[in-house]
Amino acid sequence: MRRSPPRARRRAGKKRPRPVGPFPGVLEVVLATRNEGKVQEFVELMRDLPVQVYSLDAFPQIPELAEDGGTYTENAISKASTVAALTRKVAVADDSGIEVDALSGAPGPQSRRFLGERATDSARNARVLKLLRKVASADRTARYRAVVAVAAPDGGVRTFEGVCEGQVLTAPRGTHGFGYDPIFYVPAFGKSMAQLPIPVKNRISHRARAFAAARPYLRKLAAGPQETVAD
Repeated sequence: MRRSPPRARRRAGKKRPRPVGPFPGVLEVVLATRNEGKVQEFVELMRDLPVQVYSLDAFPQIPELAEDGGTYTENAISKASTVAALTRKVAVADDSGIEVDALSGAPGPQSRRFLGERATDSARNARVLKLLRKVASADRTARYRAVVAVAAPDGGVRTFEGVCEGQVLTAPRGTHGFGYDPIFYVPAFGKSMAQLPIPVKNRISHRARAFAAARPYLRKLAAGPQETVAD
């Protein structure tokens, strides 16, 4: 599968890459993120489909996308619809978060903005651990949840969900991943999400499961309108 680099390094005198195409028989898809980890996850899951993937780095004119909705679904639809309208291509966006049962499901949709826009992943993780410092291991259950929206230039939108169950650790473990991965324990593997090899994480993560749920719909879009009428 051909794709544009998810992140182009800036060099003096050189411009960011622009999308080229369209390629015959290939569906152009814009992933509404500049997060390289998300791009790689998506590309791996779509590798066998006839899609050309761009990240927002290929569209520097698109500003930071708002995430002011009250739910994952609202945020994912807002981002995907905005990008589809601006690029006139199929757009895929996700919104995700960690839901801690002992915190009544928080941070939830506010996971990325927990402690404010400028807070670091380390600071957010430290805050969650502090809030749970008196909570027993058995009661530290949590889950990662993701909603993926696929928006077409004509305004049509479909959403798909993925969940990964786990627990919150008492201290960070591992250096892979991002967000809350170092404190999110996956019992089936006996490791934190940040300790898992990338291929494993890309198979079992909440976002990977949501992307996988979207695969059949993206395959239909790539096949052409004759197979998408029923949707």
